[in-house]
Amino acid sequence: MRFLLIEDNKALASAVVDRLGLDGHVVDHAEDLATALDFSHTTDYDLILLDIMLPDGDGRSFLAQRREAKSRTPVIVLTARSEVSDRVGMLDLGADDYMVKPIDFSELEARCRAVLRRQGGEARNVVSFGELEFDSLAGTLKIDGHETKLRTRELRLFEVFVNAPNQVFSKPKLVDRLFSYDEEASENAIEVYVGRLRRHLGGSDVSITTVRGMGYKLERA
Repeated sequence: MRFLLIEDNKALASAVVDRLGLDGHVVDHAEDLATALDFSHTTDYDLILLDIMLPDGDGRSFLAQRREAKSRTPVIVLTARSEVSDRVGMLDLGADDYMVKPIDFSELEARCRAVLRRQGGEARNVVSFGELEFDSLAGTLKIDGHETKLRTRELRLFEVFVNAPNQVFSKPKLVDRLFSYDEEASENAIEVYVGRLRRHLGGSDVSITTVRGMGYKLERA
């Protein structure tokens, strides 16, 4: 999917672009409202991530213009303002969600998924693939009526696989997805978590297979 990020903090913007890019999303970055307007007039976006305080104006005016033009593109507001009045004001203007900085990237990814599901008329957090059901909110796998609660790392790793079935993920990429910069991690840790997930998937028609020299992928047997 294609996202528009409107954010003047270059370091944050770069991090968001890189992180969402790992999910296969294309993210266009605009540092100000003028650039954002140019982008939005020429490209249809699946989702907009919008800062409020920008060098050439207020993000609220951009959102108001979008909604007045009957644009249904979902908008998640990213801002340092945490007051309830700010939050209510943005939601009343037509924002679909609201995150206060500093942003947790795992939460941002989850909120993007949730907003896109709602946009598509799907309000549940459950993903079905083969014989299994995965509930990302509850953190559970259900196979043939048997439910397994995933630990945090297992949950995050399985989210990567189930949101892109049949896509190969290298160990370095999975390390980047599961661990923050200030955490010590190794590719051996990925092998451990993949092993745990494989045990949870045992007996089903879904498996995590090794693609020699490339990484892992989730597929149906």
